[in-house]
Amino acid sequence: MTDRETEAPEDRKPQSDEARSAFTQPIGTVAPAPVVEEESASTTSEFALPEGFSVPPADPVESEGSAFTPPRTYSAKQSPPAFTPPHGIPVVRLTKEAPWQDRMRTMLRLPVAERPAPEKPQKEDEAGPAVPRVLDLTLRIGELLLAGGEGAEDVEAAMFAVCRSYGLDRCEPTVTFTLLSITFQPSLVDDPVTASRTVRRRGTDYNRLAAVFRLVDDISDEDDEAAAISLEDAYRRLAEIRRNRHPYPGWALTGASGLLAGSASILVGGDLIVFVAAAIGAMLGDRLAWLCAGRGFPEFYQFTVAAMPPAAIGILLTMAHNYVDVRASAVITGGLFALLPGRALVAGVQDGLTGFYITAAARLLEVMYFFVGIVVGVLIMLYVGVQLHAQLNPDAALSGTPRPYWQIASSMALSLAFAVLLQQERSTVIAVTLNGGVAWVIYGAMHNAGGISPVASTAAAAGLVGLFGQLFSRYQFASALPYVTAAIGPLLPGSATYFGLLAIAQSDVDKGLVSLSKAAALAMAIAIGVNLGGEISRLFIKSPGAEGRRAAKRTRGF
Repeated sequence: MTDRETEAPEDRKPQSDEARSAFTQPIGTVAPAPVVEEESASTTSEFALPEGFSVPPADPVESEGSAFTPPRTYSAKQSPPAFTPPHGIPVVRLTKEAPWQDRMRTMLRLPVAERPAPEKPQKEDEAGPAVPRVLDLTLRIGELLLAGGEGAEDVEAAMFAVCRSYGLDRCEPTVTFTLLSITFQPSLVDDPVTASRTVRRRGTDYNRLAAVFRLVDDISDEDDEAAAISLEDAYRRLAEIRRNRHPYPGWALTGASGLLAGSASILVGGDLIVFVAAAIGAMLGDRLAWLCAGRGFPEFYQFTVAAMPPAAIGILLTMAHNYVDVRASAVITGGLFALLPGRALVAGVQDGLTGFYITAAARLLEVMYFFVGIVVGVLIMLYVGVQLHAQLNPDAALSGTPRPYWQIASSMALSLAFAVLLQQERSTVIAVTLNGGVAWVIYGAMHNAGGISPVASTAAAAGLVGLFGQLFSRYQFASALPYVTAAIGPLLPGSATYFGLLAIAQSDVDKGLVSLSKAAALAMAIAIGVNLGGEISRLFIKSPGAEGRRAAKRTRGF
Protein backbone atom coordinates (compact mmCIF):
# COMPACT_ATOMS: atom_id res chain seq x y z
CA MET A 1 0.00 0.00 0.00
CA THR A 2 1.42 3.36 -0.97
CA ASP A 3 1.94 6.38 1.24
CA ARG A 4 -0.94 8.32 -0.48
CA GLU A 5 -3.33 5.47 0.22
CA THR A 6 -2.39 5.38 3.96
CA GLU A 7 -2.60 9.10 4.39
CA ALA A 8 -5.30 10.28 6.81
CA PRO A 9 -8.22 12.27 5.43
CA GLU A 10 -7.50 15.26 7.64
CA ASP A 11 -3.92 15.41 6.34
CA ARG A 12 -5.21 15.89 2.72
CA LYS A 13 -5.12 19.45 1.42
CA PRO A 14 -8.27 20.80 -0.30
CA GLN A 15 -8.07 21.55 -4.02
CA SER A 16 -8.13 25.10 -5.23
CA ASP A 17 -11.20 26.67 -6.85
CA GLU A 18 -9.47 26.50 -10.23
CA ALA A 19 -8.84 22.75 -9.77
CA ARG A 20 -12.42 21.70 -9.06
CA SER A 21 -15.74 22.46 -10.80
CA ALA A 22 -18.42 24.73 -9.38
CA PHE A 23 -20.84 21.83 -9.61
CA THR A 24 -18.64 19.39 -7.63
CA GLN A 25 -20.22 18.18 -4.43
CA PRO A 26 -18.44 19.64 -1.33
CA ILE A 27 -16.27 17.32 0.78
CA GLY A 28 -18.04 15.80 3.72
CA THR A 29 -21.57 16.00 2.37
CA VAL A 30 -23.60 12.96 1.58
CA ALA A 31 -25.55 12.90 -1.65
CA PRO A 32 -29.20 11.96 -1.24
CA ALA A 33 -30.54 8.87 -2.88
CA PRO A 34 -32.04 9.48 -6.35
CA VAL A 35 -35.81 9.65 -6.45
CA VAL A 36 -37.23 7.00 -8.71
CA GLU A 37 -40.28 8.40 -10.53
CA GLU A 38 -43.05 6.35 -11.93
CA GLU A 39 -42.54 5.06 -15.49
CA SER A 40 -45.62 6.80 -16.76
CA ALA A 41 -44.39 10.22 -15.61
CA SER A 42 -40.88 9.88 -17.03
CA THR A 43 -39.89 12.26 -19.77
CA THR A 44 -39.47 10.59 -23.18
CA SER A 45 -38.57 11.77 -26.67
CA GLU A 46 -41.25 12.85 -29.09
CA PHE A 47 -39.88 10.32 -31.52
CA ALA A 48 -40.22 7.42 -29.03
CA LEU A 49 -42.56 4.61 -29.94
CA PRO A 50 -45.94 4.61 -28.18
CA GLU A 51 -46.66 2.05 -25.48
CA GLY A 52 -47.77 -1.24 -26.89
CA PHE A 53 -46.32 -0.65 -30.35
CA SER A 54 -44.00 -3.34 -31.62
CA VAL A 55 -41.51 -2.82 -34.39
CA PRO A 56 -41.58 -5.57 -37.01
CA PRO A 57 -38.28 -7.26 -37.74
CA ALA A 58 -36.24 -5.78 -40.53
CA ASP A 59 -36.34 -7.42 -43.90
CA PRO A 60 -32.98 -9.08 -44.44
CA VAL A 61 -33.32 -8.84 -48.22
CA GLU A 62 -34.01 -5.11 -48.46
CA SER A 63 -32.93 -3.52 -45.20
CA GLU A 64 -32.34 -0.05 -46.62
CA GLY A 65 -35.43 0.21 -48.79
CA SER A 66 -36.26 2.22 -51.92
CA ALA A 67 -37.79 5.66 -52.31
CA PHE A 68 -40.80 4.00 -53.93
CA THR A 69 -41.13 1.23 -51.32
CA PRO A 70 -44.09 1.67 -48.92
CA PRO A 71 -43.16 2.17 -45.26
CA ARG A 72 -43.03 -0.92 -43.06
CA THR A 73 -45.87 0.45 -40.95
CA TYR A 74 -48.09 0.78 -44.04
CA SER A 75 -51.18 -1.35 -44.13
CA ALA A 76 -53.44 -1.69 -47.12
CA LYS A 77 -56.48 -2.20 -44.88
CA GLN A 78 -55.76 0.91 -42.78
CA SER A 79 -54.25 3.12 -45.49
CA PRO A 80 -54.50 6.92 -45.20
CA PRO A 81 -56.95 8.76 -47.49
CA ALA A 82 -55.57 9.28 -51.00
CA PHE A 83 -54.64 12.82 -52.12
CA THR A 84 -55.93 12.30 -55.65
CA PRO A 85 -59.63 13.26 -55.93
CA PRO A 86 -62.08 10.56 -57.04
CA HIS A 87 -62.58 12.12 -60.47
CA GLY A 88 -58.85 12.31 -61.04
CA ILE A 89 -56.57 15.24 -61.79
CA PRO A 90 -57.49 17.08 -65.03
CA VAL A 91 -54.79 16.88 -67.66
CA VAL A 92 -54.24 19.69 -70.18
CA ARG A 93 -53.77 18.14 -73.58
CA LEU A 94 -52.21 20.53 -76.08
CA THR A 95 -53.79 19.17 -79.24
CA LYS A 96 -53.84 20.88 -82.59
CA GLU A 97 -57.61 20.47 -82.81
CA ALA A 98 -57.94 23.47 -80.47
CA PRO A 99 -56.75 26.90 -81.67
CA TRP A 100 -53.54 28.16 -80.12
CA GLN A 101 -55.45 31.03 -78.49
CA ASP A 102 -57.55 28.60 -76.43
CA ARG A 103 -54.57 26.38 -75.67
CA MET A 104 -52.50 29.25 -74.34
CA ARG A 105 -55.42 30.75 -72.40
CA THR A 106 -55.85 27.43 -70.64
CA MET A 107 -52.15 27.33 -69.81
CA LEU A 108 -52.04 30.90 -68.54
CA ARG A 109 -54.83 30.23 -66.05
CA LEU A 110 -52.96 27.32 -64.53
CA PRO A 111 -50.37 27.87 -61.78
CA VAL A 112 -46.79 27.51 -62.93
CA ALA A 113 -46.34 24.26 -60.99
CA GLU A 114 -49.39 22.67 -62.68
CA ARG A 115 -48.53 23.57 -66.26
CA PRO A 116 -47.57 20.54 -68.35
CA ALA A 117 -44.05 20.38 -69.67
CA PRO A 118 -43.47 21.11 -73.36
CA GLU A 119 -44.21 18.15 -75.57
CA LYS A 120 -40.90 18.57 -77.43
CA PRO A 121 -38.17 18.25 -74.77
CA GLN A 122 -34.88 19.81 -75.66
CA LYS A 123 -31.96 17.47 -76.20
CA GLU A 124 -29.11 17.58 -73.73
CA ASP A 125 -26.48 18.18 -76.41
CA GLU A 126 -28.55 20.83 -78.17
CA ALA A 127 -28.05 24.44 -77.15
CA GLY A 128 -31.30 26.36 -76.96
CA PRO A 129 -31.84 29.89 -78.21
CA ALA A 130 -30.61 32.82 -76.19
CA VAL A 131 -33.16 33.83 -73.58
CA PRO A 132 -32.86 37.62 -74.21
CA ARG A 133 -33.51 37.16 -77.92
CA VAL A 134 -36.59 35.02 -77.31
CA LEU A 135 -37.96 37.60 -74.89
CA ASP A 136 -37.24 40.40 -77.37
CA LEU A 137 -39.07 38.59 -80.16
CA THR A 138 -41.98 37.96 -77.83
CA LEU A 139 -42.24 41.62 -76.87
CA ARG A 140 -42.08 42.75 -80.50
CA ILE A 141 -44.93 40.43 -81.44
CA GLY A 142 -46.97 41.57 -78.46
CA GLU A 143 -46.33 45.20 -79.37
CA LEU A 144 -47.74 44.74 -82.88
CA LEU A 145 -50.82 42.97 -81.55
CA LEU A 146 -51.54 45.52 -78.81
CA ALA A 147 -50.91 48.49 -81.12
CA GLY A 148 -53.30 46.97 -83.65
CA GLY A 149 -56.16 46.94 -81.15
CA GLU A 150 -56.07 43.32 -80.02
CA GLY A 151 -57.44 42.50 -76.58
CA ALA A 152 -55.04 42.06 -73.67
CA GLU A 153 -56.04 38.43 -73.19
CA ASP A 154 -55.10 37.43 -76.73
CA VAL A 155 -51.87 39.43 -76.52
CA GLU A 156 -50.85 37.52 -73.38
CA ALA A 157 -51.77 34.23 -75.03
CA ALA A 158 -49.65 35.05 -78.09
CA MET A 159 -46.66 36.07 -75.98
CA PHE A 160 -46.88 32.90 -73.91
CA ALA A 161 -47.19 30.78 -77.06
CA VAL A 162 -43.99 32.23 -78.52
CA CYS A 163 -41.99 31.76 -75.32
CA ARG A 164 -43.22 28.22 -74.79
CA SER A 165 -42.49 27.24 -78.39
CA TYR A 166 -38.82 28.14 -77.89
CA GLY A 167 -38.51 26.22 -74.63
CA LEU A 168 -39.22 28.98 -72.09
CA ASP A 169 -42.21 27.47 -70.34
CA ARG A 170 -41.69 29.12 -66.94
CA CYS A 171 -42.58 32.62 -68.11
CA GLU A 172 -45.23 35.14 -67.08
CA PRO A 173 -46.34 37.84 -69.57
CA THR A 174 -47.96 41.05 -68.36
CA VAL A 175 -49.96 43.38 -70.61
CA THR A 176 -51.14 46.88 -69.86
CA PHE A 177 -52.33 49.64 -72.16
CA THR A 178 -48.88 51.06 -72.94
CA LEU A 179 -46.42 48.61 -71.35
CA LEU A 180 -45.54 45.00 -72.11
CA SER A 181 -43.32 42.94 -69.86
CA ILE A 182 -42.37 39.31 -69.57
CA THR A 183 -40.46 37.42 -66.88
CA PHE A 184 -38.68 34.10 -67.29
CA GLN A 185 -37.41 32.12 -64.31
CA PRO A 186 -35.14 29.20 -65.28
CA SER A 187 -35.56 27.46 -61.92
CA LEU A 188 -36.36 28.12 -58.30
CA VAL A 189 -32.72 28.91 -57.50
CA ASP A 190 -31.80 30.97 -60.58
CA ASP A 191 -32.39 34.69 -60.93
CA PRO A 192 -35.36 35.62 -63.14
CA VAL A 193 -34.87 37.48 -66.42
CA THR A 194 -37.31 40.33 -67.11
CA ALA A 195 -37.74 42.42 -70.26
CA SER A 196 -40.26 45.16 -71.08
CA ARG A 197 -41.32 47.27 -74.04
CA THR A 198 -43.40 50.44 -74.30
CA VAL A 199 -46.13 50.83 -76.94
CA ARG A 200 -45.90 54.41 -78.15
CA ARG A 201 -47.69 54.38 -81.51
CA ARG A 202 -50.98 52.78 -82.41
CA GLY A 203 -52.38 52.18 -85.85
CA THR A 204 -55.38 50.34 -87.24
CA ASP A 205 -54.17 47.73 -89.72
CA TYR A 206 -55.97 44.42 -89.48
CA ASN A 207 -53.98 43.06 -92.41
CA ARG A 208 -50.82 43.31 -90.32
CA LEU A 209 -52.70 41.90 -87.34
CA ALA A 210 -53.71 38.82 -89.31
CA ALA A 211 -50.11 38.33 -90.50
CA VAL A 212 -48.86 38.40 -86.90
CA PHE A 213 -51.48 35.82 -85.92
CA ARG A 214 -50.30 33.54 -88.72
CA LEU A 215 -46.72 33.94 -87.53
CA VAL A 216 -47.68 32.98 -83.97
CA ASP A 217 -49.67 30.02 -85.29
CA ASP A 218 -46.68 28.76 -87.27
CA ILE A 219 -44.32 29.22 -84.34
CA SER A 220 -46.61 27.36 -81.94
CA ASP A 221 -47.29 24.49 -84.36
CA GLU A 222 -45.94 21.47 -82.47
CA ASP A 223 -47.22 18.78 -84.84
CA ASP A 224 -44.89 19.47 -87.76
CA GLU A 225 -41.33 19.41 -86.44
CA ALA A 226 -39.84 19.61 -89.93
CA ALA A 227 -41.49 22.97 -90.56
CA ALA A 228 -40.46 24.44 -87.22
CA ILE A 229 -39.57 28.11 -87.45
CA SER A 230 -36.19 29.08 -86.10
CA LEU A 231 -35.57 32.27 -84.22
CA GLU A 232 -33.87 33.87 -87.22
CA ASP A 233 -36.77 33.00 -89.51
CA ALA A 234 -39.22 34.46 -87.03
CA TYR A 235 -37.25 37.71 -86.89
CA ARG A 236 -37.16 37.84 -90.69
CA ARG A 237 -40.91 37.31 -91.04
CA LEU A 238 -41.59 39.89 -88.35
CA ALA A 239 -39.49 42.44 -90.23
CA GLU A 240 -41.43 41.70 -93.42
CA ILE A 241 -44.71 42.23 -91.56
CA ARG A 242 -43.50 45.61 -90.31
CA ARG A 243 -42.49 46.70 -93.81
CA ASN A 244 -45.70 45.42 -95.37
CA ARG A 245 -47.67 48.12 -97.16
CA HIS A 246 -51.35 48.71 -96.52
CA PRO A 247 -53.71 46.78 -98.81
CA TYR A 248 -55.67 49.91 -99.75
CA PRO A 249 -54.34 53.30 -100.92
CA GLY A 250 -55.22 56.63 -99.33
CA TRP A 251 -57.85 57.58 -101.87
CA ALA A 252 -59.66 54.27 -101.22
CA LEU A 253 -59.76 55.06 -97.50
CA THR A 254 -61.24 58.49 -98.17
CA GLY A 255 -63.84 56.98 -100.49
CA ALA A 256 -64.64 54.35 -97.86
CA SER A 257 -65.30 57.13 -95.33
CA GLY A 258 -67.79 58.70 -97.72
CA LEU A 259 -69.49 55.35 -98.42
CA LEU A 260 -69.74 54.63 -94.70
CA ALA A 261 -71.33 58.01 -93.90
CA GLY A 262 -73.71 57.81 -96.85
CA SER A 263 -74.83 54.29 -95.98
CA ALA A 264 -75.39 55.32 -92.36
CA SER A 265 -77.56 58.25 -93.49
CA ILE A 266 -79.77 55.81 -95.44
CA LEU A 267 -80.21 53.71 -92.30
CA VAL A 268 -81.73 56.66 -90.43
CA GLY A 269 -84.15 57.70 -93.20
CA GLY A 270 -82.10 59.62 -95.73
CA ASP A 271 -82.45 59.68 -99.51
CA LEU A 272 -80.05 60.11 -102.42
CA ILE A 273 -79.33 63.79 -101.71
CA VAL A 274 -78.68 62.98 -98.08
CA PHE A 275 -76.38 60.16 -99.15
CA VAL A 276 -74.28 62.46 -101.33
CA ALA A 277 -74.17 65.25 -98.72
CA ALA A 278 -73.14 62.88 -95.92
CA ALA A 279 -70.47 61.29 -98.13
CA ILE A 280 -68.99 64.67 -99.05
CA GLY A 281 -68.96 65.81 -95.42
CA ALA A 282 -67.25 62.62 -94.25
CA MET A 283 -64.59 62.78 -96.98
CA LEU A 284 -63.82 66.42 -96.13
CA GLY A 285 -63.54 65.50 -92.47
CA ASP A 286 -61.23 62.59 -93.32
CA ARG A 287 -58.88 64.83 -95.33
CA LEU A 288 -58.80 67.43 -92.56
CA ALA A 289 -57.98 64.73 -90.02
CA TRP A 290 -55.12 63.48 -92.22
CA LEU A 291 -53.85 67.05 -92.47
CA CYS A 292 -53.86 67.42 -88.68
CA ALA A 293 -52.15 64.06 -88.25
CA GLY A 294 -49.41 65.12 -90.64
CA ARG A 295 -48.84 68.26 -88.56
CA GLY A 296 -48.50 66.22 -85.37
CA PHE A 297 -51.82 67.11 -83.71
CA PRO A 298 -53.11 64.64 -81.10
CA GLU A 299 -56.04 62.39 -82.00
CA PHE A 300 -58.39 64.46 -79.84
CA TYR A 301 -58.08 67.41 -82.23
CA GLN A 302 -58.22 65.12 -85.25
CA PHE A 303 -61.64 63.85 -84.15
CA THR A 304 -62.77 67.39 -83.40
CA VAL A 305 -61.84 68.65 -86.86
CA ALA A 306 -63.26 65.57 -88.62
CA ALA A 307 -66.67 66.08 -86.96
CA MET A 308 -67.08 69.65 -88.19
CA PRO A 309 -67.65 69.24 -91.99
CA PRO A 310 -70.67 66.86 -91.78
CA ALA A 311 -72.32 69.12 -89.18
CA ALA A 312 -71.58 72.23 -91.26
CA ILE A 313 -73.05 70.68 -94.43
CA GLY A 314 -76.17 69.60 -92.55
CA ILE A 315 -76.68 73.12 -91.20
CA LEU A 316 -76.21 74.66 -94.68
CA LEU A 317 -78.81 72.30 -96.14
CA THR A 318 -81.21 73.20 -93.34
CA MET A 319 -80.81 76.90 -94.07
CA ALA A 320 -81.49 76.17 -97.76
CA HIS A 321 -84.81 74.45 -97.03
CA ASN A 322 -86.61 76.82 -99.41
CA TYR A 323 -84.66 75.36 -102.33
CA VAL A 324 -84.16 71.75 -101.34
CA ASP A 325 -85.96 69.50 -98.85
CA VAL A 326 -83.24 67.60 -97.02
CA ARG A 327 -83.15 66.02 -93.56
CA ALA A 328 -80.07 67.62 -92.13
CA SER A 329 -80.13 65.40 -89.06
CA ALA A 330 -79.60 62.34 -91.29
CA VAL A 331 -76.57 64.03 -92.86
CA ILE A 332 -74.99 64.79 -89.49
CA THR A 333 -75.83 61.35 -88.11
CA GLY A 334 -74.21 59.67 -91.10
CA GLY A 335 -71.05 61.72 -90.59
CA LEU A 336 -70.87 60.66 -86.94
CA PHE A 337 -70.95 56.96 -87.82
CA ALA A 338 -67.54 57.24 -89.46
CA LEU A 339 -66.04 58.72 -86.29
CA LEU A 340 -67.49 56.74 -83.39
CA PRO A 341 -64.68 54.62 -81.85
CA GLY A 342 -66.45 51.28 -81.88
CA ARG A 343 -63.20 49.32 -82.14
CA ALA A 344 -61.68 50.81 -78.99
CA LEU A 345 -64.99 50.50 -77.14
CA VAL A 346 -65.33 46.78 -77.84
CA ALA A 347 -61.69 46.12 -76.91
CA GLY A 348 -62.03 48.10 -73.66
CA VAL A 349 -65.16 46.31 -72.48
CA GLN A 350 -63.68 42.96 -73.48
CA ASP A 351 -60.58 43.61 -71.38
CA GLY A 352 -62.76 44.55 -68.42
CA LEU A 353 -64.90 41.43 -68.71
CA THR A 354 -61.83 39.19 -68.93
CA GLY A 355 -60.17 40.67 -65.82
CA PHE A 356 -57.68 43.17 -67.30
CA TYR A 357 -59.08 46.13 -65.43
CA ILE A 358 -56.13 48.52 -65.80
CA THR A 359 -56.03 48.06 -69.57
CA ALA A 360 -59.83 48.28 -69.77
CA ALA A 361 -59.87 51.54 -67.81
CA ALA A 362 -57.21 53.02 -70.07
CA ARG A 363 -59.05 51.98 -73.25
CA LEU A 364 -62.37 53.35 -72.00
CA LEU A 365 -60.66 56.60 -71.04
CA GLU A 366 -59.30 56.79 -74.58
CA VAL A 367 -62.83 56.25 -75.93
CA MET A 368 -64.12 59.03 -73.70
CA TYR A 369 -61.51 61.45 -75.02
CA PHE A 370 -62.38 60.58 -78.62
CA PHE A 371 -66.06 60.97 -77.90
CA VAL A 372 -65.50 64.33 -76.23
CA GLY A 373 -63.56 65.45 -79.30
CA ILE A 374 -66.50 64.51 -81.52
CA VAL A 375 -68.90 66.29 -79.16
CA VAL A 376 -66.82 69.46 -79.23
CA GLY A 377 -66.65 69.52 -83.04
CA VAL A 378 -70.39 68.92 -83.54
CA LEU A 379 -71.42 71.31 -80.75
CA ILE A 380 -69.38 74.13 -82.28
CA MET A 381 -71.17 73.72 -85.59
CA LEU A 382 -74.59 73.27 -83.99
CA TYR A 383 -74.08 76.38 -81.88
CA VAL A 384 -73.20 78.33 -85.02
CA GLY A 385 -76.34 76.96 -86.69
CA VAL A 386 -78.53 77.97 -83.75
CA GLN A 387 -77.07 81.48 -83.85
CA LEU A 388 -77.84 81.63 -87.58
CA HIS A 389 -81.46 80.59 -86.84
CA ALA A 390 -81.20 77.28 -88.64
CA GLN A 391 -84.38 75.24 -88.17
CA LEU A 392 -82.85 72.05 -86.77
CA ASN A 393 -85.53 69.48 -85.94
CA PRO A 394 -84.41 66.75 -83.54
CA ASP A 395 -87.11 64.34 -84.74
CA ALA A 396 -86.53 64.75 -88.47
CA ALA A 397 -84.52 61.56 -88.90
CA LEU A 398 -87.04 59.44 -87.00
CA SER A 399 -90.11 60.40 -89.02
CA GLY A 400 -89.36 58.14 -91.98
CA THR A 401 -90.97 54.76 -92.46
CA PRO A 402 -88.80 51.62 -92.24
CA ARG A 403 -87.40 50.48 -95.57
CA PRO A 404 -86.04 47.01 -94.83
CA TYR A 405 -84.46 46.22 -98.22
CA TRP A 406 -82.71 49.58 -98.54
CA GLN A 407 -81.57 49.41 -94.93
CA ILE A 408 -80.19 45.88 -95.27
CA ALA A 409 -78.24 46.90 -98.37
CA SER A 410 -77.01 50.04 -96.59
CA SER A 411 -75.88 48.06 -93.55
CA MET A 412 -73.88 45.71 -95.76
CA ALA A 413 -72.32 48.66 -97.61
CA LEU A 414 -71.50 50.27 -94.26
CA SER A 415 -69.74 47.12 -93.05
CA LEU A 416 -67.86 46.89 -96.33
CA ALA A 417 -66.62 50.48 -96.03
CA PHE A 418 -65.71 49.92 -92.38
CA ALA A 419 -63.64 46.87 -93.35
CA VAL A 420 -61.71 48.93 -95.88
CA LEU A 421 -61.05 51.64 -93.29
CA LEU A 422 -59.69 49.02 -90.91
CA GLN A 423 -57.25 47.80 -93.59
CA GLN A 424 -58.59 44.26 -93.52
CA GLU A 425 -57.48 41.47 -95.78
CA ARG A 426 -59.54 41.24 -98.93
CA SER A 427 -60.38 37.61 -98.18
CA THR A 428 -62.27 38.66 -95.04
CA VAL A 429 -64.29 41.51 -96.55
CA ILE A 430 -67.11 39.33 -97.90
CA ALA A 431 -67.57 37.48 -94.61
CA VAL A 432 -67.69 40.66 -92.53
CA THR A 433 -70.09 42.29 -95.02
CA LEU A 434 -72.52 39.41 -94.67
CA ASN A 435 -72.09 39.45 -90.91
CA GLY A 436 -73.04 43.16 -90.81
CA GLY A 437 -76.16 42.47 -92.89
CA VAL A 438 -77.20 39.68 -90.51
CA ALA A 439 -76.71 42.03 -87.56
CA TRP A 440 -79.07 44.62 -89.02
CA VAL A 441 -81.66 41.96 -89.92
CA ILE A 442 -81.73 40.76 -86.31
CA TYR A 443 -81.93 44.31 -84.99
CA GLY A 444 -84.71 45.30 -87.40
CA ALA A 445 -86.72 42.15 -86.74
CA MET A 446 -86.56 42.66 -82.97
CA HIS A 447 -86.94 46.44 -82.77
CA ASN A 448 -89.00 47.51 -85.81
CA ALA A 449 -91.15 44.41 -86.19
CA GLY A 450 -91.19 43.03 -82.67
CA GLY A 451 -91.29 46.33 -80.75
CA ILE A 452 -88.45 45.31 -78.41
CA SER A 453 -86.34 48.03 -76.85
CA PRO A 454 -83.37 49.21 -78.94
CA VAL A 455 -80.89 48.32 -76.20
CA ALA A 456 -82.00 44.69 -76.01
CA SER A 457 -82.21 44.44 -79.81
CA THR A 458 -78.71 45.86 -80.17
CA ALA A 459 -77.30 43.48 -77.57
CA ALA A 460 -78.85 40.46 -79.31
CA ALA A 461 -77.59 41.53 -82.73
CA ALA A 462 -74.11 42.22 -81.35
CA GLY A 463 -74.08 38.84 -79.62
CA LEU A 464 -74.78 37.14 -82.94
CA VAL A 465 -71.99 39.15 -84.55
CA GLY A 466 -69.59 38.05 -81.83
CA LEU A 467 -70.68 34.42 -82.19
CA PHE A 468 -70.16 34.33 -85.95
CA GLY A 469 -66.96 36.32 -85.71
CA GLN A 470 -65.41 33.94 -83.19
CA LEU A 471 -66.42 30.90 -85.25
CA PHE A 472 -64.93 32.44 -88.40
CA SER A 473 -61.70 33.30 -86.61
CA ARG A 474 -61.33 29.85 -85.03
CA TYR A 475 -61.87 28.22 -88.40
CA GLN A 476 -59.08 30.36 -89.86
CA PHE A 477 -56.90 30.30 -86.68
CA ALA A 478 -56.89 34.10 -86.84
CA SER A 479 -57.97 37.07 -84.78
CA ALA A 480 -61.68 37.72 -84.29
CA LEU A 481 -61.40 41.50 -84.64
CA PRO A 482 -61.52 41.58 -88.48
CA TYR A 483 -64.74 39.58 -88.43
CA VAL A 484 -66.41 41.53 -85.61
CA THR A 485 -65.41 45.19 -85.58
CA ALA A 486 -66.67 46.14 -89.04
CA ALA A 487 -69.86 44.09 -88.61
CA ILE A 488 -71.00 46.16 -85.60
CA GLY A 489 -70.82 49.37 -87.63
CA PRO A 490 -74.58 49.49 -88.41
CA LEU A 491 -75.36 49.15 -84.69
CA LEU A 492 -73.31 52.14 -83.50
CA PRO A 493 -75.41 54.83 -81.72
CA GLY A 494 -74.88 57.67 -84.17
CA SER A 495 -78.43 59.06 -84.13
CA ALA A 496 -78.75 58.98 -80.34
CA THR A 497 -75.44 60.83 -80.05
CA TYR A 498 -76.52 63.53 -82.50
CA PHE A 499 -79.92 64.07 -80.88
CA GLY A 500 -78.27 64.46 -77.48
CA LEU A 501 -75.78 67.01 -78.78
CA LEU A 502 -78.50 68.93 -80.62
CA ALA A 503 -80.67 69.14 -77.51
CA ILE A 504 -77.73 70.45 -75.49
CA ALA A 505 -77.00 73.05 -78.17
CA GLN A 506 -80.65 74.17 -78.01
CA SER A 507 -80.35 74.61 -74.20
CA ASP A 508 -82.43 71.51 -73.44
CA VAL A 509 -79.82 69.88 -71.22
CA ASP A 510 -82.12 67.31 -69.59
CA LYS A 511 -83.30 65.92 -72.90
CA GLY A 512 -79.76 65.94 -74.21
CA LEU A 513 -78.40 63.99 -71.25
CA VAL A 514 -81.18 61.42 -71.62
CA SER A 515 -80.30 60.91 -75.27
CA LEU A 516 -76.59 60.68 -74.51
CA SER A 517 -77.33 58.13 -71.77
CA LYS A 518 -79.20 56.09 -74.34
CA ALA A 519 -76.19 56.29 -76.65
CA ALA A 520 -73.93 55.08 -73.84
CA ALA A 521 -76.32 52.21 -73.08
CA LEU A 522 -76.34 51.18 -76.75
CA ALA A 523 -72.56 51.29 -76.86
CA MET A 524 -72.25 49.10 -73.77
CA ALA A 525 -74.85 46.71 -75.20
CA ILE A 526 -72.75 46.36 -78.34
CA ALA A 527 -69.55 45.66 -76.44
CA ILE A 528 -71.09 43.24 -73.94
CA GLY A 529 -73.05 41.47 -76.69
CA VAL A 530 -69.92 40.93 -78.77
CA ASN A 531 -68.03 39.52 -75.80
CA LEU A 532 -70.94 37.29 -74.77
CA GLY A 533 -71.23 35.95 -78.29
CA GLY A 534 -67.55 35.11 -78.24
CA GLU A 535 -67.93 33.25 -74.94
CA ILE A 536 -70.94 31.33 -76.25
CA SER A 537 -68.92 30.28 -79.29
CA ARG A 538 -66.60 28.35 -76.97
CA LEU A 539 -69.46 25.92 -76.38
CA PHE A 540 -69.09 24.82 -80.00
CA ILE A 541 -65.30 24.67 -79.94
CA LYS A 542 -63.31 21.78 -78.52
CA SER A 543 -61.42 23.23 -75.58
CA PRO A 544 -58.21 21.66 -74.26
CA GLY A 545 -58.24 20.14 -70.79
CA ALA A 546 -61.10 19.07 -68.60
CA GLU A 547 -62.07 22.54 -67.48
CA GLY A 548 -61.02 24.67 -70.45
CA ARG A 549 -60.28 28.26 -69.65
CA ARG A 550 -60.33 28.80 -65.91
CA ALA A 551 -62.13 31.86 -64.65
CA ALA A 552 -61.71 33.81 -61.43
CA LYS A 553 -63.98 32.54 -58.66
CA ARG A 554 -65.63 35.30 -56.66
CA THR A 555 -68.37 35.24 -54.06
CA ARG A 556 -70.62 38.30 -53.89
CA GLY A 557 -67.82 40.74 -54.43
CA PHE A 558 -65.46 39.31 -51.80
